[in-house]
Amino acid sequence: MAPSVTETLTTPSTVANGVAKLNLKEAKDKKDDGPSYPFYYPQFDLSEKFPPIEIFEHTDAGIHADKAKPHLLQNATARDLNPYIGTIIKGVQISQLGKEGLDELALYAAERKLLIFRNQDFKDIGPERQIEIARHFGPIQRHPTSGNVKGYPEFHVVYRDANLDPFKEYFSRDRAERVNWHSDITYEKQPPCTTFFFVLDQPKLGGDTLFVSQVEAYNRLSNEFKKRLEGLRAVHSAVAQAEHSTKRGGPVRREPIETEHPLVRTHPVTGEKALFVNRGFTRRIVGFKDEESDLLLQFLFNHIAKGADFQARATYKPGTVVVWDNRVTAHSATGDFASNERRHAVRLTPHGEVPIPASA
Repeated sequence: MAPSVTETLTTPSTVANGVAKLNLKEAKDKKDDGPSYPFYYPQFDLSEKFPPIEIFEHTDAGIHADKAKPHLLQNATARDLNPYIGTIIKGVQISQLGKEGLDELALYAAERKLLIFRNQDFKDIGPERQIEIARHFGPIQRHPTSGNVKGYPEFHVVYRDANLDPFKEYFSRDRAERVNWHSDITYEKQPPCTTFFFVLDQPKLGGDTLFVSQVEAYNRLSNEFKKRLEGLRAVHSAVAQAEHSTKRGGPVRREPIETEHPLVRTHPVTGEKALFVNRGFTRRIVGFKDEESDLLLQFLFNHIAKGADFQARATYKPGTVVVWDNRVTAHSATGDFASNERRHAVRLTPHGEVPIPASA
């Protein structure tokens, strides 16, 4: 996770077929047998290009859901991590859910913000079925710069092993920590909704993901401050992400865009209001002078990052699938695991609606 270009494996030197092969150090561990799921090993094809994404009508799957969630939770056990965000779920297979169960999954993710499913067979059901399930929630984003799977650009591949620490490429060495709060690809005209993340290889210790409720972050603000935020718009930019990919010899499959979104958005199903800014992609507030914009955004970024009492940590075990609602959360990877260990995961990222501005 982190900004999308930061957790993708860069592959070895350029070859004639046009696939970008980025320089890597030789593996120190000669006994390494490679990733457990080599099918999902990331590729960076410089010849791969995508057209601009057109606006489409989106109806959230959760709008149709039974609020009691009988198809999702009838035989499941669920344990909330805290009052605001995060639930661990056991006893149900996402792969076996029909339309009603997937609708209920969308609603539950909107309500709890973050769902951690244990003991899933999701990683073994094949790419077509994985994509079919995620597509129930919306058209899947094809990432403009990250590693993907050959023939399946819907997969955003997260990869780090002994050959490469991608955080060192993205974060300045002058930084004392590697936390980077963001919501995924918010520069899109229709940013993601119900998002899937499944782990293939996980370090023995570390490699968790931090999540924060943007709903509770908004709720903690004073009523007077909320009034001043509602109606404001901010620019979310893909430019830095594209420039970083170009600098390291990676692809830019689609021209980077900048999009204005409301500073506070309303969820289309729950009606909850949420902050919709993040340090990863939000650049400035429309109509503000630079100093004014910087001051307000820094306050909001710090408020989100310091809200430990409305955050949760997603931990990974074999078979874990994490589902979150990208409209009402932010998250950060934790680059805290040993440099000789592998972390390999895949994200499927359906587009949602054009953000709905909050009104007083």
